Amino acid sequence: MDETEIQPPRSALADIAARTVLYAGHEPALAAEEASAPPGAASSAAANPTPEAPPPSAGATRLPDHRREFHARLGEFRRRRVLVPHGESGDALTVETHGARWLLAFTDEAALARYARARGEADRTWRYRTVWGAAVLDAGVPAVAEAGLPCGVLVDAGDGERGLVLPPVAGIVPEAVAVTGRERDEATESGTP
Repeated sequence: MDETEIQPPRSALADIAARTVLYAGHEPALAAEEASAPPGAASSAAANPTPEAPPPSAGATRLPDHRREFHARLGEFRRRRVLVPHGESGDALTVETHGARWLLAFTDEAALARYARARGEADRTWRYRTVWGAAVLDAGVPAVAEAGLPCGVLVDAGDGERGLVLPPVAGIVPEAVAVTGRERDEATESGTP
């Protein structure tokens, strides 16, 4: 019997990371210091509902928590310095998928190194700039969106579910470059995902 290693399911961020278009030259390799994985958040068990009251639906109880968690992570991203890799031309590296362009941002060199290893490109140097997350959203996204595609941000794209997707919607990116509901509807009707 042939023993094969069972791989965990790939996340959407891993699939996007695999399709990233990179523009970089021959440079010394980035030091790939392995960071320990952050401890997983322990989930608390919900109290048993009384027999008279039906239990709340899972979606109804989790949605506010997910929103709070997302907004907390968004605020943390805006307040921290992040690494934005760029190519020889100085343009930020992006991923283009599903009718949008995505800027890549990493919380530290270890996260960038994990992304490089996931792409099989750990041997080359990754040039990057260190900028505030708020600058990525408020200035970087509009600059990339000038090319005509909506632009969002992928934070720690090589880290699967620990990564963060910041879509090009109002409240996350400037309203002038945010995708509206009408644009999404038109894209769906035309067959664009």
